[in-house]
Amino acid sequence: MEIDPRARFAVFLAAYNGVQFVTAQINSILEQTGVDLQLFVSVDQSTDGTESRMVQWAGTEPRLTLLSIGHRFGGAAPNFYRLLRDVDLTGFDFLCFADQDDLWCRDKLLHACRVMAKQKAAGYSSNFTAFWPSGKETQVNKARPQRKWDFLFESAGPGCTYVLRHELACALQDLVRGAGDQLLRIDYHDWLTYAFARTHHYRWVIDSWSSMKYRQHANNQIGVNSGWKSFRLRARKVLSGYGFEQSLLIADLVGASALPVINRGLRGGRLGYLWLALQARHCRRKRVDQLLFFVSCVLLSLFKPVSRGNA
Repeated sequence: MEIDPRARFAVFLAAYNGVQFVTAQINSILEQTGVDLQLFVSVDQSTDGTESRMVQWAGTEPRLTLLSIGHRFGGAAPNFYRLLRDVDLTGFDFLCFADQDDLWCRDKLLHACRVMAKQKAAGYSSNFTAFWPSGKETQVNKARPQRKWDFLFESAGPGCTYVLRHELACALQDLVRGAGDQLLRIDYHDWLTYAFARTHHYRWVIDSWSSMKYRQHANNQIGVNSGWKSFRLRARKVLSGYGFEQSLLIADLVGASALPVINRGLRGGRLGYLWLALQARHCRRKRVDQLLFFVSCVLLSLFKPVSRGNA
């Protein structure tokens, strides 16, 4: 699988009230080395001047395409679904997602191309470096070995590290365009993307290289999954059953409903949860998450009213 000497990227950026940070992020995207790119921006109706800033920028930068403004999406995932639905991917070799407030390494996309070519992969994600206003930085490791069914219970990492080959991007786009209202119940476009890729046997690589700086601030919709506070928030979501409800929605949409962890596990009643607990090592990549998964399945088998139907 050879690298195009000048690979062409479609970059999807979803913005909302991001005027404080979006300029630095877009500059880091436009300064990518060794690739050609077109940046497509969709702005959720904002109150801080983000829309007018993007209108101004799109008028002077030919590599920035601003989709029609004035729409209300109510979250990052619906905004990214809008980009996937509306942008023509003809002529692009790769697709990637971008948040509005990060900082990309200058060779983020070129490096991803090289890794994907070497690994013969259609999907890519990577480690990243979280940083705070205080100046603190820490590299976050997402590059643990993929598991048999991890894609139905977690993302491959933050979507802002994702790179998809054209064939995978177009297949994902077809899924989004053909989906009904169920799509808007799925709160994580990156998890959906990873689940779709793995379900349909596209090779995915999680790179140990840190490709970007992931800004942490009070308005993050989803912050870095690191530290005790993050662990407690994740534990609360898992123990509430919310994560498994998302798993069911994603499995149904990507065509994975017949897999044992869904059919026998999540839709298998109380005994199904107990069986699923024993599969924890196949369902999460990180050991502490495997333990949390095991405990949550056991507790849900005891206390959650279980339905065999859809979420």
